Amino acid sequence: MSNKNIIEAKNLIFTYSDVPDALSGKITAAVNNVSINIERGSFTAIIGHNGSGKSTLAKLLSGVFVPSSGSVQVYRENDGAPLDCSNEAHNFDIRKTVGMVFQNPDNQLVASIVEDDVAFAPENLGVEPSEIRKRVDEALETVGLTEYANHDTHKLSGGQKQRVAIAGILAMNPKCIIFDESTAMLDPQGRQDIIDTILSLKEKGVTVVLITHYMNEAALADKVVVIHDSKVAFSGTPKEVFSNKKMLLECSLEPPQSAQLIDMLSDFTDCREKCAINPEEAVLVIEEALKKHGIMPKKGDDNA
Repeated sequence: MSNKNIIEAKNLIFTYSDVPDALSGKITAAVNNVSINIERGSFTAIIGHNGSGKSTLAKLLSGVFVPSSGSVQVYRENDGAPLDCSNEAHNFDIRKTVGMVFQNPDNQLVASIVEDDVAFAPENLGVEPSEIRKRVDEALETVGLTEYANHDTHKLSGGQKQRVAIAGILAMNPKCIIFDESTAMLDPQGRQDIIDTILSLKEKGVTVVLITHYMNEAALADKVVVIHDSKVAFSGTPKEVFSNKKMLLECSLEPPQSAQLIDMLSDFTDCREKCAINPEEAVLVIEEALKKHGIMPKKGDDNA
């Protein structure tokens, strides 16, 4: 029977250097005593200000980094035995279970033709050619790039390159994909394309971990984890996280734009305790306030 969690991290500590800080005389940990579980099939967003340690945590969860102390266990779908990210003998199986998409897609593209790039990883895993062909076609279809299979990768837009990078990870058939600020370098349309792909993957049962500084993206997740000063400051549903104004302020974060709008209108809407984390919820709150004040336009009104 499979574990309900696909990743379990306990008491993680990671330092980039063993040299003490010149001012404090102490060794500064980029990740300091962090414990976090990623539930199978879930969508988890990890947020925090620049330098908080969220990207370092992503690399620890994916096995790219080995913790200075603590442990990261990865669980395969049909095998209860954990894979220890500190054990080099487990690296191959970890890579097949957890994939990672980085911030800059140019750092992940290795071939000049789109379908060759997507095929690169399964080829290195020794997958049969017929299976590789199937995986490449399915991966490109998932990210909406089937018609670009024979295009030059260097001629693609930033968003298209990022989708090729995602397809390359998908071709390895991972059960979990970690996105390390993968939308940060894209224009609004490119970001939306990647978010649409992430939501599609989640619907297909792929576990998603999104490292982001865009609060509107984090609001789409099942769970949000706030990292501050190398530690977990808070975690919960998007509603629980973004309604905690005091905690967000202490962590130098802002709520999603929808929540900010309702907060600005709080004197009018009489809903200081409400938190709208997306435009749909904001519309409902405003409509409720308009009805309460008797100024909600009626259906059929020319001004409605």
